[in-house]
Amino acid sequence: QVQLVESGGALVQAGDSLRLSCAASGGTFSSYAMGWFRQSPRKDRDFVAGISWSGGSTYYTDSVKGRFTISRDNAKNTVYLQMNSLKPEDTAVYFCAAGRYVVVGTDQWHTWGQGTQVTVSS
Repeated sequence: QVQLVESGGALVQAGDSLRLSCAASGGTFSSYAMGWFRQSPRKDRDFVAGISWSGGSTYYTDSVKGRFTISRDNAKNTVYLQMNSLKPEDTAVYFCAAGRYVVVGTDQWHTWGQGTQVTVSS
């Protein structure tokens, strides 16, 4: 079974950039679609971005389009989320997830990381 570990979260200022990483182990990383979700206190876990197993298709929620970029390196078993022009409303715990397909809902993703905190100050 694949295991996922996120890293790269930090406290940054509005307008800054940050890159999150999610390292996978114990599974066939290149066969999984990967996604990034985020969750703020008292809110649901929301889809941020997703990428197909090959990296050929990417998907974003509207609020991050043009600012965030998801990518993967199958040789390193790692998926990334490059976040530019960060805003205070991007503050959340960010989770990566593995699944068969990229879907917006959380139910179809079979493996989750523990999350990494991103805080954007104004």
